[in-house]
Amino acid sequence: MEQQRNLIIAVVISIAILIGFEYFVAPKVKPTAHPPAQTQGQSAEPATGKTAAVPAAPSIVAAPAPETRAAALGKSARVKISTPRLVGSIDLSGARLDDLTLTNYRETTAPDSALVQLLSPDGTADPYFADFGWVAGESAVKTPDATTAWQTADKTLGIDHPVTLTWDNGQGLRFTRKIAVDGDYMFTVTQTVENHGGKPVTLFPYARIDRGGKTPVQSNRLLHVGPLGVLDGTLHELSYADLAADKPTQIKTTGGWFGLTDEYWLASLIPDQSEPIEARFAKVARPQGDLYQVDFTGNAHALAPGGSVTTSDRIFAGAKEVHLLDDYESQLHIPRFDRAIDFGWFYFLTKPIFLILDVFYRHIGNFGIAILLFTLCVKILFFPLANRSYRSMSKMKLLQPEMAKLKERLGNDRERLNQETMALYKRSGANPAAGCLPIVIQIPVFFSLYKVLSVTIEMRQAPFYGWIHDLSVPDPTSLLNLFGLLPWAPPAHLPLIGFLSIGLWPLIMGITMFLQQKMTPTSPDPTQAKMMLALPVVFTFMLANFPAGLVIYWAWNNTLSIAQQWLILRQVTAQKNPVKA
Repeated sequence: MEQQRNLIIAVVISIAILIGFEYFVAPKVKPTAHPPAQTQGQSAEPATGKTAAVPAAPSIVAAPAPETRAAALGKSARVKISTPRLVGSIDLSGARLDDLTLTNYRETTAPDSALVQLLSPDGTADPYFADFGWVAGESAVKTPDATTAWQTADKTLGIDHPVTLTWDNGQGLRFTRKIAVDGDYMFTVTQTVENHGGKPVTLFPYARIDRGGKTPVQSNRLLHVGPLGVLDGTLHELSYADLAADKPTQIKTTGGWFGLTDEYWLASLIPDQSEPIEARFAKVARPQGDLYQVDFTGNAHALAPGGSVTTSDRIFAGAKEVHLLDDYESQLHIPRFDRAIDFGWFYFLTKPIFLILDVFYRHIGNFGIAILLFTLCVKILFFPLANRSYRSMSKMKLLQPEMAKLKERLGNDRERLNQETMALYKRSGANPAAGCLPIVIQIPVFFSLYKVLSVTIEMRQAPFYGWIHDLSVPDPTSLLNLFGLLPWAPPAHLPLIGFLSIGLWPLIMGITMFLQQKMTPTSPDPTQAKMMLALPVVFTFMLANFPAGLVIYWAWNNTLSIAQQWLILRQVTAQKNPVKA
């Protein structure tokens, strides 16, 4: 019948939304067109309105084999970095920030797993580093570069112990670089130049982040990875492929931030929010391996004899923790800094869902329980709507005998059967399409929770109970390891057949969905009825590779729905006759 076909279509559309929304609907922000980047070494006087180009990372004639991290770190003198959340060092040859490890995060859930290493020196297989400096408007003026030997009496950079580096260019210019770090992941770099010579000079401040090796990966439709930033009030998301195509993007702006992001980690330049700059996303070609570079150049500073100039900028290098980014945004006035986390097209829904989960977590200490409580809140919020839907469905179930009599009496007269069935629905107050409503209203919440589990570091390696040690990844159990009884995790992409790859929580979810389906009125058409009964199997296989936290949400939601339907069915059954006379 037409109503049952509508129900089938609605459910199929819901599944399509579930699988294909982000790929087919959510738009990816495209970079705007900008003029080509200036070539290395190009500079201009302030009167021309141009800025000097940031010098590229030094190249070499031949491409040597990559060094080990230990060998690269041992080549030059260094100043240690030591805070409760960071360890590493600053290379005094060039004053680069190129050695950084996050002490609160490990690569896997194993307690002895390696700590996450964010930055690495140039010359290693995966170079990732940042530095600050100056470009001179006069070609004869020496400025610090990657080989400059900076001097300092400081041994360690700590929360309350900034380090001060100095270098004299032998032409009357004294460069000072003061580096400070807070208790989290924000570095402040204050640069001062004093002119003790007899000639005026023009200097342009710059900063850059370079990354190479195999580390950069491409974005997918769920998550942006690569160059991004908020510049000139606009969120820009570029891909490494954009930069590899030798199409640098340049943006003139005052304030903002930009850098390179991974799923959970970020290295971002944050220029002085009151100073105009020219930001750039580009690729630097070198024999030893290309680098992806984000950089900015500030306005010209005319430095007269006896004068000095000071600039202060920041770099964030660490974990993309939601509340931390929010605090930096409000305290340092960094616009939309939380967009470093790809909350997606449903930002207005995704971030509030995380904040609700986080409130529960702070009181309970388990994100799995927080998801259960959040699901309960969603059920309460949609209770009136779902209640009317389930009441209509319960009436439909009680009408099954009447519908069977109509079919027996009217036979193959489908037009008359449809008319009589509609009249029966109208007298009883039943709605044949009500069954799809509980699924449809879950889709935005489902997708937003999926984003939260996939992009927030707070969910990374967050345990539940039992065998779920990470809510952000699929259930690790399957028939191959006897649902966790064997201490072995099957390879993630092993080509398995059927039920062998299904974890325990997806099976629980499938069972709850099957029980809920049994409480839903079936179609008198056997083919349509079989299609509806097949949905739990489809969803079980479909969700098997989704984050465990999402499957737990769906299973618990089904359980609450079953309880709600059962209570309503009892109330409707208590009526002597659901069909109004």
